[in-house]
Amino acid sequence: MGGGAYIPPMPSPDRPPARRDFLTTTAAGVAVLGRAPARASAADSSMPTFRDHLLRCLGGPWPEPCPLEPRVRQTTRADGYRIERIDYQVEPGDRVPALVLVPDGVDAGRPAAAVCVWHQHNGEWHLGKSEPAGLAGDPAQHVGVKLVREGYVVLCPDALCFEERRDATLANGDFERFEFLRLTVAGTCMAWKNILDMRRAVDYLCGRPDVRADRIGCFGHSMGSTHTWLVGPWEDRLVCLVGNCCLPTYAAIERTKILHCFPNFIPGIHAHGDTPDIAALVAPRALLLNLGETDPGSPIAEARRGVDAIAAAYRAAGAADRFESFVEPGVGHAFTPAMWERTSAWFGRFLRGA
Repeated sequence: MGGGAYIPPMPSPDRPPARRDFLTTTAAGVAVLGRAPARASAADSSMPTFRDHLLRCLGGPWPEPCPLEPRVRQTTRADGYRIERIDYQVEPGDRVPALVLVPDGVDAGRPAAAVCVWHQHNGEWHLGKSEPAGLAGDPAQHVGVKLVREGYVVLCPDALCFEERRDATLANGDFERFEFLRLTVAGTCMAWKNILDMRRAVDYLCGRPDVRADRIGCFGHSMGSTHTWLVGPWEDRLVCLVGNCCLPTYAAIERTKILHCFPNFIPGIHAHGDTPDIAALVAPRALLLNLGETDPGSPIAEARRGVDAIAAAYRAAGAADRFESFVEPGVGHAFTPAMWERTSAWFGRFLRGA
């Protein structure tokens, strides 16, 4: 053997990273080591990071954005705000319907901070944007109304397969399954498409004269929480993020055999890390995760270890005060008043008050 420094073998899709490789490139590893990884030397600087693996497993780099070509289809009045029914282009020929809630008194001369709200799944494909916008569904999920009444411009888009983005021939879950399979064999996945669509939502908000482009956040419950920690690593313009009731680790999914919604499943990523490692890539931007202690969709033992790993990553980034987690005792899969109180305070601290 030669006398040079040892260079660890390069992780590959068919060989999971060695334990030391994993510990130096993921949030879970930082939690185990108790410190940030040492600065890479010239010999190992080309070694793929967890972020590199994540992008490859998602489906590769994002395409150059096409023109948004936004359209306002209808405007209606509500108590203290107006609702704009709009759509915009995310990929050529693929337009996303959305609702924008704008507080009275907010305009180009007096722009406001804005929040994207990613809706839940709940097996209710007929509901998408309309539920957080307060026009349908569970009143506890009318988060957009709560936020607009606190002075934020709120954007509520339809996720693929929901409300106006359903299919005329394949119903509900059949269409969602079809889209997941179609995207997977095309070399991407549902998570990749969801992230792309969410980044275009931020593009749209940044183009509105009544929005402060440096003060944009996002909120999501359930599948919307998954969307929050999925988009966070790829969208630095989101300065404040809140995920409610969804941090299902792959360890917990496998242990309890959870049939979760498709955005949670990224082909090949478990060879390199787990979902908390994805959420940790949001650091150092502000991130709040609310969880229910008895939520079967996020088994709490693994979720607690996950938030500990994320907290360790934030400490390593020098941003310990920008991550918080809240586990509400005796609560399942819900958005409770206590969770809203923390959500409101988080946005007030890092978005409106920043």
